[in-house]
Amino acid sequence: MGKRAGKRAGRRLLAGLGALCLLALATGGPEPALPVDGVLPEGMEAAPTPTPAQGGLLALTFDDGPRRSTTTALLDGLAERGVKATFFLVGGRVANGMEDLVERMDAEGHQIGIHTYDHVALTGLNRADFDAQVGRTRRLLTGILGHDGFALRPPYGQIDAGVRANAGSPLILWSVDPEDWDTDDAQKVARHLVSHARDGDILLLHDIFPSSVEAALLAVDQLHQRGFYFVTVDELLAQRHIQPEPGKSYRCAYP
Repeated sequence: MGKRAGKRAGRRLLAGLGALCLLALATGGPEPALPVDGVLPEGMEAAPTPTPAQGGLLALTFDDGPRRSTTTALLDGLAERGVKATFFLVGGRVANGMEDLVERMDAEGHQIGIHTYDHVALTGLNRADFDAQVGRTRRLLTGILGHDGFALRPPYGQIDAGVRANAGSPLILWSVDPEDWDTDDAQKVARHLVSHARDGDILLLHDIFPSSVEAALLAVDQLHQRGFYFVTVDELLAQRHIQPEPGKSYRCAYP
């Protein structure tokens, strides 16, 4: 099964949950960060696609890297635009000669997080297996960078009680998913990002696909024109006076 196809099953489980953040925006919901476990309540329908918003803070995030060619091109493009992003890294990729890319991310002000060592679902794992995926990656990144503080993004966004108990860091999900892993159409992905972005959104992309890198930079340029400013996830939460806690999940940070 290819990388793009392999993501479909896990991501479809979360298709309706993104509507919770849109609903909070539309109704002025009291919580700036919403829970991600479970399903939409019975009778609740997904919110319609909103009209483009003007201005605010966005957190641009990337999963599954690093990859030498695409991640380098992305970092170059972000540097040209003065944009900071958050990268949730796969430990096995990092250990395969990508340590310098991690050092560059850190030096250029990007936030770095954990996306397991082998890109496997964390739900149902015992403590030893969980540590082999998350703890091992945390130790690897700490050894490269000399500091800790890495948030966790569970593959496929799948969370259970064990993941919360063993995470040792906040769990960062997302509120806008253009499903870039399912298409090579960069323009389509960029349009989705631009049309759905709202102040406080966490945008999900993957820096291992050339089309995703192209889409990210296209979207950044268009969203800049609409007055949006890009920050890391930590910066977004801090701006909204949210103190992230280990084992708790955060999908967005609406004002």
